[in-house]
Amino acid sequence: MTTLIKQVKITDVHSPFNGKIKDILIDHHKIVSITDNCSQKADQTIDGKDCFVSPGFVDPFVHFCDPGMENRETLASGALAAQQGGYTTVFTIPNTKPVVDTKSQVTYIKQHSQDLPIHILPIGAISKKIEGKDLAEMIDMHTNGAVAFSDGLYPVQSTLLFLKALQYVKAFDGVAIQMPIDKSLGSLGLMNEGIVSTKLGLPGIPSIAEELIISRDIELLRYTKSKLHITSVSTAKGIAMIAVAKKEGLNITCSVTPYHLFFTEEDLNNYDTLLKVFPPLRTKEDKAALIKGIEDGTVDCISSHHIPQDWDGKTVEFENAKAGIASIETTFAAVQHVLPKIGAEKIAALFSNNARSIFNLKNATIEEGAEAELTIFTNTKSTCLNVKDSKSKSANSPFWDITLNGKIMATYAKGIANIND
Repeated sequence: MTTLIKQVKITDVHSPFNGKIKDILIDHHKIVSITDNCSQKADQTIDGKDCFVSPGFVDPFVHFCDPGMENRETLASGALAAQQGGYTTVFTIPNTKPVVDTKSQVTYIKQHSQDLPIHILPIGAISKKIEGKDLAEMIDMHTNGAVAFSDGLYPVQSTLLFLKALQYVKAFDGVAIQMPIDKSLGSLGLMNEGIVSTKLGLPGIPSIAEELIISRDIELLRYTKSKLHITSVSTAKGIAMIAVAKKEGLNITCSVTPYHLFFTEEDLNNYDTLLKVFPPLRTKEDKAALIKGIEDGTVDCISSHHIPQDWDGKTVEFENAKAGIASIETTFAAVQHVLPKIGAEKIAALFSNNARSIFNLKNATIEEGAEAELTIFTNTKSTCLNVKDSKSKSANSPFWDITLNGKIMATYAKGIANIND
């Protein structure tokens, strides 16, 4: 099948056509021509007017709940939701049942996603059963296709274990991913510790719970000279510490979530369980620091932190609600909404190019003869998603029915074009 993308602006710093408006003709996975005006008829045509096309978006931290929690999400439903959100590649965290801590579980993810419309790459667990006690079979998992290593929603608390993990991934130029929370300080908290938590009568999670882990892991990184990616940074001091470590030359990168950029602790005044997340929503000052971190280049990636929950997990008292937002379908629009002046080249870096570089993925350059893996987006249209239109199995999103500036128009991956209405 042939696909023609008409008059779209190419946004790819690695492409000889970067910044130019072109017609792109795709035939059987390959970009066969990039011209000013393609006269050849195609099986399907995508109108690229007022749109940008970049290498396919990459999400380095999603929970597709498969195997073991398929009532919340499956690889198939997660793939469709990711596709609608503009993603052509996602990394699934290992917090499944059973845990992705062996090569057989890595193989399960790869085999069961072969026929799905996007690339799903498993993150292998750092510790066996994500218990934080003993190292998992990291080299075997790497050899069989694990894209990175993390204990996902259960950040490694043991200093010795995380030191060993950094040393192991260094052996094959891999990356360790850490979500920074000191559980001894944050395990009983329900939201950010501060004036708002006091007013609401809810136990808080202090900023220092995040900052201590970031500080510790930077020291371990300095010692091992390995690679570390901190995901879901939520505090101003955390971003500042990462910025200093980068200036020092350490191989550290980080990502932030759309909801830490969009909401703050003050949005919890009505005890909305949809906004219960981990790490928690922070202050206005923290939100401003994250946005500044995007603008000055400290933040490398946007990660949806798509954490589906079923109805029972959210329709309860705030203290009993499960943490997480099903956010993958609205991540781009939420970021475009918060940062309306952000350029297309910056979007391409945050959503695609940086992650491809950090995690040693194959380039998806927009040039003739290249494999077509593309995301088409615009800042001239809006997104307003609701439960009915969602592709995810779970509906735990505070972004439903909010009009967001920015829209994913289409994706192309694995020979399949998906055009959003």
